[in-house]
Amino acid sequence: MSELENAPSAVSAVENPADYGADKIKVLEGMDAVRKRPAMYIGDTDVRGYHHCVYEVVDNSIDEALAGYCTKVEVILNADGSCTVRDNGRGIPVDMHPTGKPAVEVALTVLHAGGKFEGSAYKVSGGLHGVGVSCVNALSDWMEVEIRRQGKIHRIRFERGVTTVPLQVLGDTAETGTIVTFFPDHSIFITRGFQWDILSARLRELAFLNKGVEIHFRDEIHDRTEVYRFDGGISEFVQYLNRNRSCLHPAVISMNGEKEGIAVEIAMQYVDEKYDETILSYANNINTIEGGTHLSGFRAALTRVINNYGRDNKLLKDNEEAISGEDIREGVTAVISVKVPNPQFEGQTKTKLGNSEAQGIVDSIVYDAFATYCEENPSVARKLVDKSMLAARARAAARKARDLTRRKGALESGGLPGKLADCSEKDPAKCELFLVEGDSAGGSAKQGRNRETQAILPLRGKVINVEKARLDKILANNEVRMLVTAIGAGIGKDDFDIAKVRYHKVVIMTDADVDGAHIRTLLLTFFYRQMPELIEHGYIYLAQPPLYKVTRKQREQYVENDEQLTATLLELGCDEFSFEYSSGGVPASSPVVGVHADSSHSFARTYSPSELRPILDTLSVIEAVTARINRKGITLAEYLPQRNAAGDYPHYCVTLDLSGNPETRFLFTQTEVDALRADTAARLGIPPEELAPDNPAFRSFEIVAASSFRRAIEALEKHGFTASQLVSSGSVPASDGGASPPSSSSAPSSPVVGVHADNPPLGHLLHDTERTPVTSLTQLLDLVRERGRKGISIQRYKGLGEMNYDQLFDTTMDPNNRKMLKVVLDDAIRADQMFTILMGDDVEPRRRFIEDNALNVRNLDV
Repeated sequence: MSELENAPSAVSAVENPADYGADKIKVLEGMDAVRKRPAMYIGDTDVRGYHHCVYEVVDNSIDEALAGYCTKVEVILNADGSCTVRDNGRGIPVDMHPTGKPAVEVALTVLHAGGKFEGSAYKVSGGLHGVGVSCVNALSDWMEVEIRRQGKIHRIRFERGVTTVPLQVLGDTAETGTIVTFFPDHSIFITRGFQWDILSARLRELAFLNKGVEIHFRDEIHDRTEVYRFDGGISEFVQYLNRNRSCLHPAVISMNGEKEGIAVEIAMQYVDEKYDETILSYANNINTIEGGTHLSGFRAALTRVINNYGRDNKLLKDNEEAISGEDIREGVTAVISVKVPNPQFEGQTKTKLGNSEAQGIVDSIVYDAFATYCEENPSVARKLVDKSMLAARARAAARKARDLTRRKGALESGGLPGKLADCSEKDPAKCELFLVEGDSAGGSAKQGRNRETQAILPLRGKVINVEKARLDKILANNEVRMLVTAIGAGIGKDDFDIAKVRYHKVVIMTDADVDGAHIRTLLLTFFYRQMPELIEHGYIYLAQPPLYKVTRKQREQYVENDEQLTATLLELGCDEFSFEYSSGGVPASSPVVGVHADSSHSFARTYSPSELRPILDTLSVIEAVTARINRKGITLAEYLPQRNAAGDYPHYCVTLDLSGNPETRFLFTQTEVDALRADTAARLGIPPEELAPDNPAFRSFEIVAASSFRRAIEALEKHGFTASQLVSSGSVPASDGGASPPSSSSAPSSPVVGVHADNPPLGHLLHDTERTPVTSLTQLLDLVRERGRKGISIQRYKGLGEMNYDQLFDTTMDPNNRKMLKVVLDDAIRADQMFTILMGDDVEPRRRFIEDNALNVRNLDV
């Protein structure tokens, strides 16, 4: 009865059904519908949907290119967080629409309004529903559109989909095109800020798919610019995808044709020692990640050609079974691009092509072109047949091995691995599987787990590197077999069934050392290559066990990383210390409350423990960023004076050595670097492109931390200090335009070199009656951190087995306290290339990757 009393609304709903009448039916029209249910139109309101807004605007410019009116597209991430897309197409029409409004206003404020419903304006386009840019307008805090058309410059402005400044003429122009600038509405989107990597991948992709179109991408915040133009089209795309792989045949196979108005363009190349397929399919430049009829037609034609060639040339016996399509596609990298006048997509986000006529057309064009290629290139054709037959034999062996991993019926628990400590819950959505490194940690996890929902599978040793092995060898690995059986959904593209997964959280829990990181990487490689659906559905997680346990006066605190350890030590140290600032006067920006003059005419101010803490937090951030700069061989003392009038720090460092006397220059933009490279090449008498990266005459690298360093310094200045006070007086050289070479060693954590006896200290650290002189802000941070260590015990966990079972559960497995990282796939192309580089057979790309990123490593266990 008490429960009913606590829920009167539920009772009234049952007792008064008449309350549900016509007045309860709400009609959302136009922009309100988009703002109320944005996920219907752009997928979600997180990172994916946020960047999808840019795609929608860019796709309109690309549609102009498909129509033959646009050759250049610019995408600019503006400093205020907005995004601008500019093209040199025809410009959106500005004449009056029959509705009584300008056509551009109708296109941007009315759903299902556009010029792509009929074939007169656009023969082929990616935007079909007339809701793309109008959705972006509805989901933007503001949007401005500038149109150059018919000799005039027109502009219109919207706010949250509503016209606030009507269309007006600003002046005359001889150019044509459209400029769209929008600022996403952060009351709708969860995420904030555009990500370079996500957008660059899509823009590069569009440049590949539309050969000859030039796409400029610029980030004004980080002063970064890239230009994408690929005259080789998708053939160059395939070369790009295979650039770190050993190919079975050097030349890319190109096929193209047109039937019934559908244009088909395909490029493919086989890779040696690769045991899966990489096929990217596009329809009207839209990445159809779920494939569709064009992909089905390509696969069917490929299978027929290889089998027919094998039989016609006696490579396959008459009584021998035909080679399956999956075996024939092993190792293939292909890009399929079709242009369809009236494509049928699934939903606004267009993930699958449904035009039935596309399958037959693609099949016919590919069969004719590929069969001709095989006849003209018999050596390559024989290699492809041999590779397919080898894959077929390996698949037969894998089939036998796979049978060992199949789980028996639900009541036959004997089908599960013996080491698996399963949970009692049968609902997969509530079940968690922890993959634990070693039997010792596995024993602790089994003791501490929640037996109802948490299952434990200890893995002994390292699983096989699936990047270098076929499925039969993969399934010969005992740890893999246990893992596949425990998950219960099979393995491989044909056998895996996501509906049969027994756990909706598969958590990789390894030690915080090199071996643990390696095991984690091997497991991620396994899931990405053999069970990618687990990642796509968000079922894979990385546990985040603590790295330290800090004990002080019977109080225990678990710390996840070194940065948090510093914060903890500062918190403990700040309780007992204050700081007297007295370095010959307070900075101009410093507050003067509590400041007094002493007999020597200098000034002093005492910061209480509560006032000191935010200063130290800022200094710890600066220390972390400085460490990244130090790894480039640049000391803090020589980097500080390089700040320009705008407050920026150099983003690039160049070492020149033309006469045996190396000099270092700090530069701010890539344009400056390119100009200096061209000047150096001219002095050497060679073209700039021949100035190799390893040429000692010109060596450059990017200081990625430059922007972070500026923000950290600005935060310090808000506390009333200057950047030069980070190091001791006399240790910062006068600015000489960056001519002094960087030191080969990192700056000391407490720089005191160069301090003269007659230079007063920056201040004093006060503790009871003790006064410790402080020569720099960096030394202040070190002193407080050092004092904070006194009286406390710090235990570092390198292995999960070092924890008691209750500690492991409380810190890493308890849903109320733990922290886990979900593994997501943002850029499939980039992920594929990274796994190929780091886990593949070819050593040279891996060596280059290590050399290029050695100085950027953040956690090194030696």
